[in-house]
Amino acid sequence: MSTHLTDAVTAQPTTPPRASRAWAWSGVAAGVLGIATIQASMATSVDWEATAGDAEKMLADAATKQGAYLLFHTLAVLTMLVLPVFAAGLKRRLDQQGPAGGLHGQVALGGLLLTAAALLLGSGLDTQFALGLSDPSAYVPESAAFYTDWVATIPWLWVGAGLSALAVSIASLRHGAAPRWVGVVSLVLGLLTVIAGVSPLQYMAGFVGPVWLLIASLGFAFGDRRRG
Repeated sequence: MSTHLTDAVTAQPTTPPRASRAWAWSGVAAGVLGIATIQASMATSVDWEATAGDAEKMLADAATKQGAYLLFHTLAVLTMLVLPVFAAGLKRRLDQQGPAGGLHGQVALGGLLLTAAALLLGSGLDTQFALGLSDPSAYVPESAAFYTDWVATIPWLWVGAGLSALAVSIASLRHGAAPRWVGVVSLVLGLLTVIAGVSPLQYMAGFVGPVWLLIASLGFAFGDRRRG
């Protein structure tokens, strides 16, 4: 009798623990921070009409925006820190729900890691320049002028996120690995991000990539909640 009871208890199916959605909320944070980073970068832009062709004027203009540069640095690094968390969770999600042996998760991970690297590099000169703009005389004007271009370009290189979006769209629309509407949004915004990145105006990808990230991560956060 006890043996049969033990066997019956053992045979009962166990419910697997529901996976945490912290990775998806990390993506929401990265999307919000990414959009804010782009806005902060725009706030650091020099007045091109007043400074065109004059490195000394560019340096003087940049020196009036030290607060904007420091804010940009903080936002860019915070985005870079949370982006890999979402990327790792997204890979796991697509690996679990997608076809066995599929590359969708790996491609999505790789694209977002490229984006994180662009943010790291885009903020990499801030220690050298942003912290010292209170004393413009310490800089060679041409070097400072180059820095303003660096901040206005490198952290905008979100084309890797476009590659991730396309991987999500294929995994969703062909294999049902994500909500269908997330796949449609990922297809549209992913194409726009990649097209912008492939063009000579590749920094324009910075306008679209963070928006995709925010929408898609919200979809995973709330969509997976309904699944659980």
